[in-house]
Order: sequence, then C-alpha cells, then structure tokens
Amino acid sequence: MSDQLRPRASLRTAVVWEVLKDALDRQVKATGKDALDVLDTGGGTGNFAVPAARLGHRVTVVDPSPNALFALERRAAEAGVADRVRGVQGDILGLFDVVERDGFDAVLCHGVLEYVDEPAEGVRNAVDALRPSGALSLLAAGLGGAVLARALAGHFTEARQALTDPAGRWGEGDPVPRRFTAEQLSDLVSAAGLEIAAVHGVRVFADLVPGALVDTEPGAMEALLKLEAAVAEQPAFHSVATQLHVLGEKRR
Repeated sequence: MSDQLRPRASLRTAVVWEVLKDALDRQVKATGKDALDVLDTGGGTGNFAVPAARLGHRVTVVDPSPNALFALERRAAEAGVADRVRGVQGDILGLFDVVERDGFDAVLCHGVLEYVDEPAEGVRNAVDALRPSGALSLLAAGLGGAVLARALAGHFTEARQALTDPAGRWGEGDPVPRRFTAEQLSDLVSAAGLEIAAVHGVRVFADLVPGALVDTEPGAMEALLKLEAAVAEQPAFHSVATQLHVLGEKRR
C-alpha cells in the first residue's frame, strides 16, 4: 500500500485507491502512454489527485471551492508534483465550461453526486469527458450504511426514515442531501453508456469500529484495512457500506 495512504485516514480511501491505481495501470498498458490525463471532479484538496500525480499522471481538478483549490496547490507543491496538477474552479454540471469533452483517459467523480440536483446529468458529463477507452471512478454515499449507523446509535425512527425516504435522508438535520444503493449507481453508469467493471463497498466496518480500539490495539489498523479490502467486492456487504464505488469503462 502506498505510503501516502498509511495514516488512519487510509480507512476512508484505501479500497478506492487500490481499485483506482489498478485501473490507471490498465489504462497505461491499454493506451501505451507513460502518463494519462486524469480529471478529478470535486477533487477538493487532492486526496486522490496528488497520489495520481505521484504516479506520473497529469491531473486536472475541478472544484467549486477556491479554498480547496488553494489547499490543493499547496499540497501538490509540497508533494513535488505541482507541474502535474492543475486546479480549475467549476462543478460537474457546468463541466464543459472549464474542460474539454473527450479529453481524459480517466475521470474521478468522488463525493459529488450526493450534492448535485441532477445526478444523471453529472454522470453523463463525466462520461462525456472520457476518451474512447476511458474509465470512470464513481464514489457516493451508500444508503444502507446510513440506516445501519442510525440504528446502532439508537436512532431507530431516523433509521427507518432513511430507509423509506426517496433521497435516503434520515431527517432535516441530515448533512447528506442524497444517498444511493449499488443498483442505483450502477444504473446511472450503465445509462450513460459505460460497462460496469466492478462495484465495491467502502467503509463497511471502519465507521462502526471505535477509534480508540483501532488506534491503541497493536495491529488493529492493518487488520481492519485487510478486512475492508476482503469484503469490498462481496455483494452481501454492499448494502451496509457507508460508501459505494463503481468502476465503469467506456465501450470502444
């Protein structure tokens, strides 16, 4: 596992990063390029953009927040990849106001669909930014994980509300505007013209295990990371994952 993903925060990113890294490696082999053009929509401060740039790829980050883009610039400079990371202010629904169509070998759309008014349009734009053999990495909040978390916290009415609400919200105080099932995300990707290469459950256990246990028990962090990786591809666990990851590939 990459050094940049070793801290405790890796519980949130490790599974997705390994899938993404493998997908980028396959793109390198398929295209014969040494460096890919990667678009990270909603990429914020560069949690994935900077590691991708460290692999040698050229990454364009589109994000609506000037503060996030400033932090991205600083982070890229500190990592020594400032020449391979470009930040642009914008959002996925206005994507082609700031980037070109058909211009990227891979597109990341992580933590974006929850917050846009038209998720289907967002996915279509992400797909339209891909070159003919491109790949889409889509990460969004999972419905089942929220239901499970509210129930385990003793908020049973809120858990039932999330289960029945069309947007998967547990109440007015819910900070997440929309959640998805694995089937809903897969349908969005398929409808936009991509083949589903893989579906993963992310943070199946990580958000449920007490932080003190992970931080103090010898070997607990590494064991939990291995467990998350082991269950990520098993459909039985997708329904209780905090996040869901879909990898789509453009039909040639």
